[in-house]
Amino acid sequence: MAIAKSLWELEESNGFTSATIENIDCRLGMMRLEDNHVSLILTDPPYFIDGMDNSWNTQKLRKRVKPGVVGALPAGMKFSSEQGQNLQKFLYPIAKEWMRILRPGGFALVFSQNRLVHRTAIALEEAGFEIRDALLWKYEGQAKAFTQDHFVRKSNLEESEKERLIQKLGGRKTPQLKPQGEMIVLAQAPREGTFVQNWDKWETGLIDVSDPYIDKGRFPGTVISVPKPKKRFGHMTAKPVDLLRHLIRIFCAPESLVFDPFAGSGSTGVAALLEGREFLGFEIEDDMAKRANDRIGEHCAKFTD
Repeated sequence: MAIAKSLWELEESNGFTSATIENIDCRLGMMRLEDNHVSLILTDPPYFIDGMDNSWNTQKLRKRVKPGVVGALPAGMKFSSEQGQNLQKFLYPIAKEWMRILRPGGFALVFSQNRLVHRTAIALEEAGFEIRDALLWKYEGQAKAFTQDHFVRKSNLEESEKERLIQKLGGRKTPQLKPQGEMIVLAQAPREGTFVQNWDKWETGLIDVSDPYIDKGRFPGTVISVPKPKKRFGHMTAKPVDLLRHLIRIFCAPESLVFDPFAGSGSTGVAALLEGREFLGFEIEDDMAKRANDRIGEHCAKFTD
């Protein structure tokens, strides 16, 4: 794949804040990065459910996925024991590279599908990260559970048997409670020395809770309430910029480098620029990388007009 790169710079009082988006597989892109190159990894890897894996293709998924439904099943109900195993196998070598390019004491905040979050954590832990916590992005989702009545009615059973089964089912649904949050694994690279020594050398490893972006005036908690974004910029699992700004403000120092190896529509880049941080993102899909670059470019233009 040819590498297409765009660099956007936003002039601020203390100099320039830049955002770089490259159209490249992160596994190739990271090979070119130096050790201890980034201060924070904030990313949303493929979920590894229902085609949302390392062969992710946005165009194909749009044809298969309707609101709450993948194919003929409710979203999230197509179970396979291999999903979690494949996610862990995919993430482990990537997490090993994260360990190399992340500064000592630096944090990795990794979104994960709730029922596979343990696989994400294991991959990070086996790569050498310390699992510090699990955060919850809280939002108001839509109920996705399905009743089984329609399956019974479409069966070849006698009508009396259908009615018997429907009565016995009593309106019961597939095992899906209303989704109201998504997990974020909080991992940390091992420090060099004490917290103070590590911060003095690398400016990583400690958090800033003095001015949280969300719930100002309150000490930040592990449950963060932010509505889902209304505009997704062509991406199926876009994250709200406000949430990303909140995390960036807490977990990395001003002017440091935020890295998103699965940049998608560029939300992390926008959030990093707004928070006065540098940003580097990789995105494997050509169209999505272009969308991300256009979005960040338009955002920077607002500040320079």
